[in-house]
Amino acid sequence: MNLGTTIIKCRHSVRKFKDTNIDEWIIRDVLECARLAPTAMNIQPWLFGTITDPGLKKKIAGLTDHGKFIADAPVCFAVFGEKSAKYYLEDCCAATENMILALQSYGIGSCWVAGDKKDHAEPVRLLLNVPEAYTLVSLIPAGFAADITLPEKKDIGTVTFSDTYRAD
Repeated sequence: MNLGTTIIKCRHSVRKFKDTNIDEWIIRDVLECARLAPTAMNIQPWLFGTITDPGLKKKIAGLTDHGKFIADAPVCFAVFGEKSAKYYLEDCCAATENMILALQSYGIGSCWVAGDKKDHAEPVRLLLNVPEAYTLVSLIPAGFAADITLPEKKDIGTVTFSDTYRAD
């Protein structure tokens, strides 16, 4: 096992955070990792925001259906995609995953909160004053974990196949 796969394998969703700020240089590095994500035709159809204002985080949390814990995170990243780009969703999901793994590499927990096609996408965009050309793809509340719960994952044999799929 190497460092990269160790980071991937130890990552899990965190929804309870310590009241500890994240250093600004870490936030900048996470944004840099997002910016460097793979993108179809190198279009880079994204816009990344960081929300640390407690009032804004509380409003965003109130708009979501499954992200009430955003209010308690030291920082919430917002990933927006340019709607006119054919592969904005795939590109922004790659950037989201880069951010989540970069956070994990610093020992910072996070949780992917869906944005694309969700009822809260447009209200969040308006709240953050993001141009109309963009749509919310994801929200990533992040912080040092106050509580860790590890969900059970499916066995590798039940989710993989070689060459062609055969039901046993």
